[in-house]
Amino acid sequence: MRPPSAHPATGRPRRGIAWVTALLCALALVPAVAGPARADNPIVQTVYTADPAPLVHNGRVYLYTGHDEDASTWFTMRDWRAYSSADMVNWTDHGSPMSLATFSWASKDAWAGQVTHRNGKFYWYVPVVNRATGRMAIGVGVSNSPTGPFTDALGRPLVENGEIDPSVFIDDDGQAYLYWGNPNLWYVRLNADMISYSGGPTQIPLTTAGFGARPGNVANRPTLYEEGPWVYKRNGLYYNVFAAQCCSEFIGYSTAPGPTGPWTYRGTVMPAQGSSFTNHAGIVDFNGNSYFFYHNGALPGGGGFTRSVAVERFTYRADGTIPTMSMTTAGPPQIAPVDPFVRQEAETIAWASGVETEPSSEGGMNVANIENRDHIKVKGVAFGSGATSFTARVASATSGGRIEVRLGSPTGTLAGTCTAPGTGGWQSWTTVSCGVSGATGTQDLYLVFTGGSGFLFNVNWWQFTSTSTGGGGNVLTNPGLEDGTTGWQPRGSGTLAAGTGVVRSGTRALTVTGRTGAWNGPGQDVTSRLTNGKAYTTEVWVRSTSGTPSAKATLALTANGTTSYVQLTPAATVNTGGWTLLSGTANVSWTGTLSQATFFVETMAGTDGFTIDDASFR
Repeated sequence: MRPPSAHPATGRPRRGIAWVTALLCALALVPAVAGPARADNPIVQTVYTADPAPLVHNGRVYLYTGHDEDASTWFTMRDWRAYSSADMVNWTDHGSPMSLATFSWASKDAWAGQVTHRNGKFYWYVPVVNRATGRMAIGVGVSNSPTGPFTDALGRPLVENGEIDPSVFIDDDGQAYLYWGNPNLWYVRLNADMISYSGGPTQIPLTTAGFGARPGNVANRPTLYEEGPWVYKRNGLYYNVFAAQCCSEFIGYSTAPGPTGPWTYRGTVMPAQGSSFTNHAGIVDFNGNSYFFYHNGALPGGGGFTRSVAVERFTYRADGTIPTMSMTTAGPPQIAPVDPFVRQEAETIAWASGVETEPSSEGGMNVANIENRDHIKVKGVAFGSGATSFTARVASATSGGRIEVRLGSPTGTLAGTCTAPGTGGWQSWTTVSCGVSGATGTQDLYLVFTGGSGFLFNVNWWQFTSTSTGGGGNVLTNPGLEDGTTGWQPRGSGTLAAGTGVVRSGTRALTVTGRTGAWNGPGQDVTSRLTNGKAYTTEVWVRSTSGTPSAKATLALTANGTTSYVQLTPAATVNTGGWTLLSGTANVSWTGTLSQATFFVETMAGTDGFTIDDASFR
């Protein structure tokens, strides 16, 4: 058992979750690292999270949550957190893109909110206490990126009546609505700018027909509705999923023919369960499936004020009704495996034991506060025919430690061991590599950290090398841009420059400026490396240096004197505030003799400059 210890760089104590986990392990109440692999719900283990608000954008699910402080005995919440996933089991930590400090007029209580996307921007509606009035009010954060940072859109509350839990919904006709309320239920019609509204707040009648009858009419509240509305539309039917009948809350729902009613109560989505007396729902469709997000107190040290977000996959009944669900520790199945032969962020995790995350000097987040026998799990990693080496980006202000690359469980097959040396600082990064063997097929990957006492090292990213090509099948040269402009050239006009100021991972990214046409951009000659008739999967991260162009990856094929173009990824809006992933799969084929093939990134229109990083064409 190890007690909480202070981080030697920051001086902050180790998080309560990790320490309580160790304590319970010592008491044999939960499995220690030598035990079986853990399930994957709740989906975040590095901090306590609450009040999930999912958003589907550009092929990923972005999850926005509240943050319960460790050992809380009240709803002590000072910031919000953001995560994202492409496979619904491995979640990337994007840190805290918004906090109470974002709103200069707010005094406390960073409670449940929701994010939506419109006009090329992301709007985050949250309840906080207005310092001037002492009442709950709804503020709006705005960002050019789904991962922030968010700024105060108004410098004052959008609306204030002392009630909480805003939910935002944009109807098919473009009309946006903001709902909120406890003990009542309100809405306003938002204007197209998303930060003003027409008319005044309107109260939705809480009838027993609309929201169910509360047994005993407790506290003069005749209906089941308590708080946390989540309003959306599916197949022409409007749904309002809400927390019901405090306290202990369950999740109920109502439906209506229109966005403002009349509502009809339909029943229970999730009964009251677990050690949290509150619950809060969010529902989205993603990749052909439906997902229900909620929170509970299932992590060690968890409870009503230290909650954790979880998710279940479900299927609507034929008549559109929602089935009743129970909380599970398994969570949903994985949508697609992880590619280990492209750079993966260390903070992309299915399950973490002991570690935390923190902002990295190289951009994004890194895994931190690592002690002996801590580990992270990455679920469903597709090694294919095998890997020959493992590479990681590490930093240490002490003497470092080791990364054990294990398969299947924290004590599973040892595929390799990398030494992470002391580097002179917690953000002084170096790259280490080691050989691996036995990593084949699709398996769960465990990175088990070992060493002496105290904090050992930090990890920013990792990547394997394939046995088949030495590059994991990636057709591109210098795909991570760590070797500057090597392998890359401008297509048409433009100037390429490798920079260290704005990077997604590693130390460099590639910027193109001076474009005179939309088709100009960074490219590579891949003629000798293509296979006719093969389906290629493309991933490249893009960030604009000006404007908000729509970008895509394209392949130009010249065969028998004729040039054709294959769109490798759907076009997506990129902006200056964060990185956007372009991803897609396309069949590449030609007739006759191929004389030239160029992979390149372009925009749909305009000549704005942009930066790329972490490219993959395999």
